[in-house]
Amino acid sequence: MNARHTTEKLSDDDYLQQLGHRVRDTRARLDMSRKVLAANSEVSERYLAQLESGQGNISILLLRKVAAALGLSLPDLLREEREVPMELTLLTRYLERLSPKKLTQARNILISAFGEIDPQQRRQRIALTGLRGAGKSTLGKQLAAKLKIPFIELDAEIERDAGVPLSEIFSLYGQTAFRRLERRCLENVLDLHPRCVIATGGSLVTESETYEMLRAACFTVWIKASPEEHMQRVIAQGDLRPMSGREEAMADLRGILEERDALYALADTAVDTSEKSMKDSLTQLLKVYNIA
Repeated sequence: MNARHTTEKLSDDDYLQQLGHRVRDTRARLDMSRKVLAANSEVSERYLAQLESGQGNISILLLRKVAAALGLSLPDLLREEREVPMELTLLTRYLERLSPKKLTQARNILISAFGEIDPQQRRQRIALTGLRGAGKSTLGKQLAAKLKIPFIELDAEIERDAGVPLSEIFSLYGQTAFRRLERRCLENVLDLHPRCVIATGGSLVTESETYEMLRAACFTVWIKASPEEHMQRVIAQGDLRPMSGREEAMADLRGILEERDALYALADTAVDTSEKSMKDSLTQLLKVYNIA
């Protein structure tokens, strides 16, 4: 679900700008060049450049008008999954119009009515969310050692399951296959580990069903950092790719953080690691978990 909640219908120009930004954002998160995307999608680089700049093909707007005339969103019209009950489609469309605060209230009402994992059982697993470079892996390992429970890096589980690095999963099978693997690996982790600390991939929060599964089964913590510290830590890890186009990379990073802010904020609590040592951040994490 997009972090932007509004009841106003976007103009055609705004819609194409939003669509272009989403394509560009996703490509940046996958460290995928436009040339590679063109080859994988069999769509010309020229068209991709137009799409990313907010000048998408007119057929997109025509489909959007057909969807609106049918009372559907464009994703509803274009979905490839099996048909879902109309009540679920209508409920989803209603929830999409709610603010993050009201979404949380709606979720609590549904949980109260239909049940959820016992809160005490949920606290036996701690899941850390946030962008790469926030400190999830370092803090996760230290927290797991402190609690004497397993530490699990979900991306590593995905690579182990697939037998290839994440980058190759995307290039060989695409994002849809990665999302299936991500969900399956999370299910396996939850089945095998009643107590653990999980470090999730930065984009997991954008996959609503997987994120909901995580939040239902774990005590979730958003590990935050400023865009500058995210960038510095990624470079310190040996990834020099952002340096080749740092100004553009920083703009993309700020855009991603802004778009996901409302999603990350759905976590049970947050720990800001900006301008803090890992020792101080761990102390804060233990405090919010009420064991300091």
